[in-house]
Amino acid sequence: MARTDALQGSLDLLVLKILSRRPRLHGYAIMAAIAGASGEVLRAEEGSLYPALYRMEEAGWIRAEWIRKESGRRTRIYELTAAGKKQLGVEESRWQAVSLAINRVLREA
Repeated sequence: MARTDALQGSLDLLVLKILSRRPRLHGYAIMAAIAGASGEVLRAEEGSLYPALYRMEEAGWIRAEWIRKESGRRTRIYELTAAGKKQLGVEESRWQAVSLAINRVLREA
């Protein structure tokens, strides 16, 4: 069962990681990549993803660009910046620390 609350606190990490592997994705493709890579367990909803993308762009972690598709439709694509690569390292370290702490609690319970 997909749980959107499972993304709480990890959306930045997931978006940065997806963009480090597959640059120049649009928002829907990022949502699909998160769902696909997680075996459909994690879902980033539009109401969470787009504010996060805007915030990460403001922080300088990602860069956004409007492009025109062959269909003539405009779409906004995102890619990681150097600052985003650095932040990805910070987010991965933070996730490892939290994951270890949760595992310790689970083992002791």
